Amino acid sequence: MTATLVLPGRGYERSYRGYILELGDEERYPFPLDFEYRDFAALLRRLDEFANGIDIPEGFVPSSTYWLVEGGEIVGVSNLRHRLNERIRQCGGHIGLGIRPSRRGRGFGNALMALTIREARKRGIEDVHIHCHKGNEASARMIVRNGGVLDSEIEDGEPAGIVQRYVVAPGMP
Repeated sequence: MTATLVLPGRGYERSYRGYILELGDEERYPFPLDFEYRDFAALLRRLDEFANGIDIPEGFVPSSTYWLVEGGEIVGVSNLRHRLNERIRQCGGHIGLGIRPSRRGRGFGNALMALTIREARKRGIEDVHIHCHKGNEASARMIVRNGGVLDSEIEDGEPAGIVQRYVVAPGMP
């Protein structure tokens, strides 16, 4: 696999639109995939504003979005929160990510997680918190492969579900 991590850019507009179409009605991870994208330049500005802490809605924190690209196509998207507030520390964590449906099961999630943890380390984040729903065994395996250790489980949401909270300590990938 020769995928690379890039910042969002105009050259990937067609690929991004295809990614969104491929997701269809499934729940989108990470959250910036829910941003309005029909005006692609406005989407790129919004992602840049989040990365620079500009006009962040209440309850959110500055975060950087990354695209995992292979052969000119976006195969995955991650979002790295620069810090945690109480709500996100409780349920959310530093990293959210998703893989394009047609590319799942090929190791892209593991690569994207490792590269995003590397970006967290560059930002000085020591304990990287990564959370997933207990039933999401693929995500849990990916987190563990990248040095995550289960810290706790909590009930969250309506209806309530179990969220597993992992921590990737310093010295891990």
